[in-house]
Amino acid sequence: MNILHKKIKFVIALFLNFNTYQVMADNSPKKYKKDTTNLSQFQRYVIEEGGTEPAFDNIYWDNKKEGIYVDAASNQPLFSSNDKFDSKTGWPSFTKPIEDNVVYTKNDYSHGMNRVEVRSNVADSHLGHLFNDGPRERGGLRYCINSASLRFIEKDSLEKEGYKEYEKLFKK
Repeated sequence: MNILHKKIKFVIALFLNFNTYQVMADNSPKKYKKDTTNLSQFQRYVIEEGGTEPAFDNIYWDNKKEGIYVDAASNQPLFSSNDKFDSKTGWPSFTKPIEDNVVYTKNDYSHGMNRVEVRSNVADSHLGHLFNDGPRERGGLRYCINSASLRFIEKDSLEKEGYKEYEKLFKK
């Protein structure tokens, strides 16, 4: 599915309240499994109960290092620093997931709002929300993600941490 089709489905889901922008298949070579035993109570609150951390008071909102962001509950790769941008919102923001099949979205009507929630497809972790106010030149989407849902792996540690296949993202 190309980016134009994804954007069209997103707009339909956002404005017509259909849950059509979902990608559930996990075709990644590794098998990831949910494990929240080593997470903090706050991380479990965000991931399992759909919580939100404070803006500008979270670990990755201004992280400028190169690497990948993985699901804190399953270690499934979710986002690359190559797709991160400063949205001025106080949360880590990305233009797209690291691969098409790692997240899915669904409508979120909590707090009296109509938003599009982003969840990881392996652990079903609440990650954050998807908005259509991202950089136009990079597709126009903003994945606004809670740092508490993520773990960052620096590019120099990718092989050691078992993510060697993602080193290619940072070759000059």
